[in-house]
Order: sequence, then C-alpha cells, then structure tokens
Amino acid sequence: MQKLLGAMLTLKTPTELSNFLQDLMTIKELKDISQRWQIVLLLDKKISYLDIAKKVGVSTTTVTRVALWLHHGKNGYKTALSRLNQ
Repeated sequence: MQKLLGAMLTLKTPTELSNFLQDLMTIKELKDISQRWQIVLLLDKKISYLDIAKKVGVSTTTVTRVALWLHHGKNGYKTALSRLNQ
C-alpha cells in the first residue's frame, strides 16, 4: 500500500491522477469509488439516506456503509472534505 500511495503522491495534476487511476482500476471500480465520494459530499450536505440512494443510484445499505466510514473511519473523508471546504 505504501508504494501505491507514494506513486500517487508523485502525480502533479488532476489529469495525471485521473490517467493513473484509469490505468490502475476497472471502469466498475472507478464508478464505485466515484459514487462513494458523491455519497460523502451529499452526506456532508445533510441529505437523507433515501434521497442520496435515489440520486446516486445505489442502495441505502451502500449509503449507510459510506456514512459509517465517514463517521467512524480513519478520518480520510473528513480530511478531504475539510480541505475542499477551505
């Protein structure tokens, strides 16, 4: 994991990171992580789980799982949200 993170930290632009992720992951994996981030953004806006599930096209179970990671995970989502909101 450390070598992967190190490689990601060498990338300097959103385009470079996007290209790296597209080479690294399948289309489904990219869709899944994009949906997770969209869920985080909507949870941060206090949107209901049901409305998020409908908007993103996922189950409420997926929304609940992402919410659990948001509130009880390693604070990665919270760190990114905080920096984006500055």
